[in-house]
Amino acid sequence: MSALRAGLTLQLRMFRSDPDALMQLLTAPIFAVVFLSIVRHAGREDLTPYAVLAPVLIALWWLALAQAGVIVEGDRGQGVIEAVIAAPSSYPLVVLGRVLIVTVVGLSSFVEVWLIARFAFGLEVPVHHPGTLGLTLTATALAMVGTSVIIAAVFVLTRTATPLLISLTWPFHVLGGVLVPVAFLPDWIEPVTRIVFLSWSSDLLRASLAVEPIDDLGARLGTIVLLGAGGYLLGRLLLERFLRRARLHGTLGHT
Repeated sequence: MSALRAGLTLQLRMFRSDPDALMQLLTAPIFAVVFLSIVRHAGREDLTPYAVLAPVLIALWWLALAQAGVIVEGDRGQGVIEAVIAAPSSYPLVVLGRVLIVTVVGLSSFVEVWLIARFAFGLEVPVHHPGTLGLTLTATALAMVGTSVIIAAVFVLTRTATPLLISLTWPFHVLGGVLVPVAFLPDWIEPVTRIVFLSWSSDLLRASLAVEPIDDLGARLGTIVLLGAGGYLLGRLLLERFLRRARLHGTLGHT
């Protein structure tokens, strides 16, 4: 756990010198304005929860995955990755800690978007199941942090991971039902969405804002956590394997 704490502490210090890491907190309100304007123009204020939650999930997803890539890229660019890898602490846990603190701070985007809806558009966004909302946001943040380790592993292997990261962002927004529920996707692709934790998160978050009782809460939350844990285990396995390969070929600090 010392490696995890080290990652948390390091990232908190880096916020002072690199506030760009939280740039997505500035874009989340912009997405909120766009989505809420579309909903109002269409006369579909019943879709307000969709427009409110989508910017939050977009912000969290980008913060977690982009930060994982920036960590490896930054360590290489500063010429410190060799020293970091040589340290006795687990590098995957350091990455996990750094992404975790960024994602936790990113949860404030929900407050930003809620305030935009309330005071800029005069829309009420009642939370009928606040406990479910809190648990789902927490599970989603943890799942995103776990999945981000896969991106860190890819950055160790290649110098062209940034275009890959950008190209995968919006497809996962679709597969995750971030704005449009996966039930509206073609039947042939719907089974694929079940292995994307965002699809479970988005459905459960929208359910937390609805009046109707929520079915199978424990199972749905457990699925999010399990998919996130699976992402972390896969990412850790890949990261350790790619690090060994980079050491073998002498490309660990290659930029």
